[in-house]
Amino acid sequence: MYARVTILSLKKGTAAEAIRIYSDSILPAAKKQKGYRGSYVLADWEADKGITLTFWDSEGEAQASEDNRFYQEQLVKAMHLFAAPPIREGYEVAVENR
Repeated sequence: MYARVTILSLKKGTAAEAIRIYSDSILPAAKKQKGYRGSYVLADWEADKGITLTFWDSEGEAQASEDNRFYQEQLVKAMHLFAAPPIREGYEVAVENR
C-alpha cells in the first residue's frame, strides 16, 4: 500500500471550510479513483494547518491520479484557502495496524 501526504497551510479561520470542501467534494471524487483505499484529514485548528493522508493500492495508482490531473483538480477546489503552496510527499506504508 502507498500513502500520499499533503501538508496544507491555510488562511486564518478557513480550516472548517477546507474540511467541508474535502468532505463534500474531494472525498466523493477520490472514491471513484482506481486504487483509492481511503483517507484521513488531520487538523490543527489553532495553527490553521492540515494534513491529508490518502491511501492507494500502489504507488503507480497514486501516480496515475496525478497523471490524469485528478490530484490537481482537487487542489483547485480549495486553492483560495491556502496561505502557502501545499507540500506533497509519498510513502510506502511499512506498518499498518487498525
